[in-house]
Amino acid sequence: MRLADVWLRYRRRGPWVLRGVTAQLNPGEAATIVGPNGAGKSTLLNLAAGLLRPTHGLVTGRPARVGFVPERFPADQPFTARRYLTFMAKVQGLADPAPRIAELSDRLRLTPLLDTLLPELSKGSAQKVGLIQAMLIEPELLILDEPWEGLDARTRDEVPLIIAEILAAGRRVLVSDHFGQTAELPGIRVWELVNGELVDEGTDDEAKCVVELVVKADEVAKTVADLREGGHHVNRVRAADREDLESWHDMARSEGSS
Repeated sequence: MRLADVWLRYRRRGPWVLRGVTAQLNPGEAATIVGPNGAGKSTLLNLAAGLLRPTHGLVTGRPARVGFVPERFPADQPFTARRYLTFMAKVQGLADPAPRIAELSDRLRLTPLLDTLLPELSKGSAQKVGLIQAMLIEPELLILDEPWEGLDARTRDEVPLIIAEILAAGRRVLVSDHFGQTAELPGIRVWELVNGELVDEGTDDEAKCVVELVVKADEVAKTVADLREGGHHVNRVRAADREDLESWHDMARSEGSS
């Protein structure tokens, strides 16, 4: 699949969200999209999935079977998880979807909730439904937009295994990942988006770590600029909650007593 000089904006004379993006994803390859909030990561994923059309440029070689997991699964629907998955499977051409639904539900620990209405599911359980529907057809291209959001730790650990299996079968994966979970996958490409422009940084074979920094609100802009100047990736900026602060205070007290 190739993106050739792709430009995209949502309205005429509106700001460009993607600017001259050119990249290629071959069979058996995975790419992780990194960049600050608002850089255009979700827009690029939607475009790769065929849900958006570029304003200028071309997307060619998109496989026929695409599985897509949005960042937020649209759970406000009057169906149980089982009924929704059965419907989606039949739309995608599976005559007898029950065995596949059972297999994936067991793997992602959703089986006890299959007969629960979608609006009654937690965010993490709804995200599991989204993952399952994307995997029903064994996609040739799997697109994941922050797939770890809301998932429990055991299920988060399962996602890189699913990605590895797809790559081993000679298929493609495109994922945005601020948790750093894809770093353990050998040979994964890094596509960095900044202000809508993409740089293909090649494979990410070196070991990486994710480090969280705590700074005062009025120091955020300078800290982000300094980190980028030093060659570091800034995955996201968020406000600290009470649990974060308590954890950091505990760590500081522990270090002070050692």
